[in-house]
Amino acid sequence: MSITKKILKSKPVQVLICRIAWAYIWFIYFTSRWEKHGFEQVKALVESGKPIIFVFWHGRLLMIPPFAIKNHKMNVVISNHNDGQLIASVMEYFGFFMIRGSSNKKDGMKAFKEIIRALKNNEMVSITPDGPRGPRMRLGGNVVKIAQMQGVSIVPVTYSISKCKILKSWDRFMLPKPFSRGVFIYGDPIPPATSNNEDILKEAGILLENRLNQLSRQADEMVGITPVEPA
Repeated sequence: MSITKKILKSKPVQVLICRIAWAYIWFIYFTSRWEKHGFEQVKALVESGKPIIFVFWHGRLLMIPPFAIKNHKMNVVISNHNDGQLIASVMEYFGFFMIRGSSNKKDGMKAFKEIIRALKNNEMVSITPDGPRGPRMRLGGNVVKIAQMQGVSIVPVTYSISKCKILKSWDRFMLPKPFSRGVFIYGDPIPPATSNNEDILKEAGILLENRLNQLSRQADEMVGITPVEPA
């Protein structure tokens, strides 16, 4: 392991990075002008006390925390990949609870069971369905199946901002800059699939992927940047 990796893996350094990231997110939030769209469509669902699955693309993760639903326990599904621990630590600074999982069978099943447990307890769950390694903006995982099993609606969310750097990472991660104009969009809640039939679940997955990509494109166009395209 290189010296740089050893330093980055040390606990004091990770704590420092998390604090900087937490402060940076709030700095962007408070120095930018934000428009929030679509919350009224979600408000009734939230006030009903029913659990909700929120989904957003991995590349749009950074500015999700300030807009998260308040006064409800929020579980965020984060991978066990190398960068997952750092992301999880930052999310915990915002008061979220972590569900750790990965693409391997053992960890994936553990995360699956924890998501089911959270939903049965009427808790919120947030998932990046193209994580942890893509393909970018393409639906993966079992989010549609989980929603059908538990009778839970899925709410797609996204954001965009006028001044940002789109990184050349697999997810085209959006790194916002301060003093910008931002938009955050809650999509219409998508009811659970009507059955666990494979074709019906596949159609529901295509609908969710398309809806989330449409919202992301809409957000980019609203702030005047070139839309990020799916892989």
